[in-house]
Amino acid sequence: MTEPAEQTTSQSPDPALRETALAGEHEELGASFTDFGGWRMPLKYSSELEEHHAVRTAAGLFDLSHMGEIRVVGPEAGTFLNTALVGNLAALAVGKARYSLICREDGGILDDLIAYRITEQEYLVVPNAANRELVAAALEERVWAFNAAHGSETEVWDESDGISLIAVQGPRSQEIISSVVRLDETFIVEELGYYASTTVTIGGQEVLLARTGYTGEDGFELFLPHDKAGALWRALREAGSDAGLTPCGLACRDSLRLEAGMPLYGNELSTERTSFEAGLPVVSFSKEEDFVGRAALEAAKAEGRGRTSGQRLVGLKGLGRRAGRSGYSVVLPEEAPDAGAAADAEGPGRVVGVVTSGQPSPTLGYPIAMAYVDVEHLEPGTRLDIDLRGKPQPFEVVELPFYVRT
Repeated sequence: MTEPAEQTTSQSPDPALRETALAGEHEELGASFTDFGGWRMPLKYSSELEEHHAVRTAAGLFDLSHMGEIRVVGPEAGTFLNTALVGNLAALAVGKARYSLICREDGGILDDLIAYRITEQEYLVVPNAANRELVAAALEERVWAFNAAHGSETEVWDESDGISLIAVQGPRSQEIISSVVRLDETFIVEELGYYASTTVTIGGQEVLLARTGYTGEDGFELFLPHDKAGALWRALREAGSDAGLTPCGLACRDSLRLEAGMPLYGNELSTERTSFEAGLPVVSFSKEEDFVGRAALEAAKAEGRGRTSGQRLVGLKGLGRRAGRSGYSVVLPEEAPDAGAAADAEGPGRVVGVVTSGQPSPTLGYPIAMAYVDVEHLEPGTRLDIDLRGKPQPFEVVELPFYVRT
């Protein structure tokens, strides 16, 4: 999913920026704000390192109400989504969720998203905030063509303007959520599986509760109407006060997802990349439907894109102290005896990739980065450098994710 690739902080509200229903709550907590995709969002409340560690050790509270919510409804809703997205959504059981992609005809990624099957005839599709309107428009265009071709009456509604999304992430998240739901629903929270959703009651309000997240920790996401968001935010803060629940902004969300090896649209994912280069095994070629981008993706798979040709996304572990950043070149090191025939032919310093995300890892204590690298240099343990403005810094290829919760 997505967070800002570049961030600028501001304290004074900009009338040109949209705000979530929780903007007042963030201001009371003294948040620093950032302009993200036209939204004024909390970047951090105190220290982004403290917020990061709170999620890893206890729990963090996030406002994600800038994300999109698109409802797809009808007896053939699953079949339609199978033509619009690369995954097999028709096979998804009620109450389950699936990570998927929406692509162009050429296989380029328009967005990564999560689809929840609410009932047999209803899905909730959650795209990234910056791509919400693009995804909604694409689904509306595709459903029109689907309905015309199949005599279907499937409907697509963009409900983003009426829904808030709050997340609780961290090892104590289940304890916190269990304490705010109705007493006879506590077992529902405890038994809810990963990438699953259900309806619970909190303070008399019906809430869609999903066990999903973007931090690498156990966690929950809660969908509810805007006018009920403030009460839920305050109830969660009170319930989590003894469990270390900490309000968290977008800054630590970005460092958390990077440690967990989760891609960021606009950095790791774009229309210039396919799922094969991104290392995302989410394309279902076994489903019958001719989904948008299928022919291009079948051709890319046949030519070994991201496996025997082109580039693929890898993790890079820093062997020094300095971190690489998005856009920095990945180059062959001065001494690269195992760098392959291409290195022997063209020598050290040759550019073999580009960093998509990078920063010091608060949890692991060393620099980490994700980068697209030529397929000849994918083997874990391969030594590569990141060119930090003319100063090569040593890294090595590692398998993603960098961090796995225990």
